[in-house]
Amino acid sequence: MNARLIIAVLLLASCIPKRRYDDALAEQEHLRTQVEQCTDDKAKLDDTVSRLQSELKASEGALEETNRKLAEKIAEAGALQEDIESMRAALQDAEVRKARADATLAEYKDLVARFQSLIDAGTLQVKVIDGRMVVQLATDILFPQGSATLSSDGRAAVQEVAQVLAAIPGRAYQVAGHTDSVPISTDRFPSNWHLGAERAIAVVQLLVDSGLQPERVSAASYAEFQPVDTNRTKEGRAHNRRIEITIVPDLSALPGYEELQGLTDGASADTGQPAASPAGSGAP
Repeated sequence: MNARLIIAVLLLASCIPKRRYDDALAEQEHLRTQVEQCTDDKAKLDDTVSRLQSELKASEGALEETNRKLAEKIAEAGALQEDIESMRAALQDAEVRKARADATLAEYKDLVARFQSLIDAGTLQVKVIDGRMVVQLATDILFPQGSATLSSDGRAAVQEVAQVLAAIPGRAYQVAGHTDSVPISTDRFPSNWHLGAERAIAVVQLLVDSGLQPERVSAASYAEFQPVDTNRTKEGRAHNRRIEITIVPDLSALPGYEELQGLTDGASADTGQPAASPAGSGAP
């Protein structure tokens, strides 16, 4: 019995290491499988990371392109806004210019209407010369030949003109004497300059005596140097002998007047002289 027991124990003892060996082999195989699985998972993760990095890079490129296009659109929108503002400013300026042109046209029509009776009588004409409104009277109606003394008909015409001019508020006038080219040389009129000036002064004096404020009117002479017709014919010379009453333009209505005023104010400050008053302001 003892021998059998010993043999059994020996057999049992010999089986234990083999089981452990088999278990170790199984564990090793399991670990190998896990390693292979982890390796596969890592490869897949690496692929995923690579793909995501590529997609991220593509997305960053797309975002950069989108930002670039957005910046271009913003710049275009800014330029468009500037164009819109410029167009609005131009439209506003055009509207202002049109309003001024309409006002000037209305003023001209009003002046013609005021002088219509004298125009119909052939005493005077209302014209636009070099952008200025001018009341033109023939001196043959106003003065005897070679004289600066107003005739009775001339005095009546000037007095009627004075009533119209005095009724127009806020405007100044320049009275200019024009002669033909026939020279004159007398003690009173050594030249056509003197004749034109004396005639202009005579008209100015009567305008003032008839109610026009003296600070609103001035006198000038152009002699024969601004003809409106030929001096080769009698009729042409008659046209050139004239008195022109120019309505002095109001510079305050011109575009950029504020800038011009600033320049003149600055120049006056530099020279110590007072700035010139705009035409029609009533300043002497």
